Amino acid sequence: MAKTVDINSDMGESFGAYRIGNDQAMLSIVTSANVACGFHGGDPLVMHETVSTAKANGVDVGAHPGFFDLWGFGRRRIVGERPADLEKMIVYQLGAIQAMAHVTGHRVTHVKPHGAMSNMACVDAAMADAIARAVRAVDPGLVLMAMPNTELERAGERARLPIAREIFADRAYDDDANLVGRNLPGAVLHDADECARRILDFIEDGAIRSVSGKRIPAAIDTVSVHSDTEGAVAMARMLRQKLEAAGVVVRPLSQFIG
Repeated sequence: MAKTVDINSDMGESFGAYRIGNDQAMLSIVTSANVACGFHGGDPLVMHETVSTAKANGVDVGAHPGFFDLWGFGRRRIVGERPADLEKMIVYQLGAIQAMAHVTGHRVTHVKPHGAMSNMACVDAAMADAIARAVRAVDPGLVLMAMPNTELERAGERARLPIAREIFADRAYDDDANLVGRNLPGAVLHDADECARRILDFIEDGAIRSVSGKRIPAAIDTVSVHSDTEGAVAMARMLRQKLEAAGVVVRPLSQFIG
C-alpha cells in the first residue's frame, strides 16, 4: 500500500505535580506531538521538556490550544466566546509554544485544537473560522489538523491553510462523522489490536465507519491516539506496527504536507 500517514498524539498536558500520560514512551512511537500550551494543561517546564524530547526523537511539534479550562481539562463546552476573543486566545497559545520551540532549536509545524474547542469548531462555522484566522495570522504555513467533512476543515480551506485530515484510533464516530460524546457508552476504544485493524481498514477503504456501520468517505493524513487513554502506549505501538507491516509509510506531517 503506497500511502503515507502521520501518527500523532496530544502531549505535554501534565502540569505541576500532576502527571498525565506517558510522553516519553509515546515520543518514541509517534511522528507528531501536539503540545498543550498552558490553557487546558501543560506548564513552562513540561512544554520545554516535551518539545526538547520531540526534537531528540525526530518528532514534529504542533500547538495544541484549548479553552482556558484547567479544571475541566479543556473538555467542557464553553459557549458565548466572541470569535475575536477566541482568535486572541489561539494567538496567545501559539506564541507560547513557538517561543519554547525556538529556544530548544525546534520549530512548530502544525496546530490541532483541543477537546471541546475542536468538537465545537467541527460543527460551528464561525468558531472554526476564528481558529483558522488566528492560525493564518500567526503563520500561514502552519498545517491545521482537522477531522474530514467538518466545519473546521472547511474553515482551513477558506483560510488557504495546509490541512492534515485527522482520524482517531481510540474514538468512535457518529453518522455525521463527528466523535461520539465521551459521556456515551463505547465512545472511547481500548482494544489495541482491534483499533489498529480498524484504522488500517479505514485507510485502505478511504473512509471511516460510524458506530451504526455507515461508510463515510474521508481523506486521511494523520491518525491520533490520545496519550491519556488507558493503554495508549500499547495502542500507538500496535498501530504503527500494523500500518508499516501493511506497507503504509509512517512519517511526520512536515515531510509530506505543507
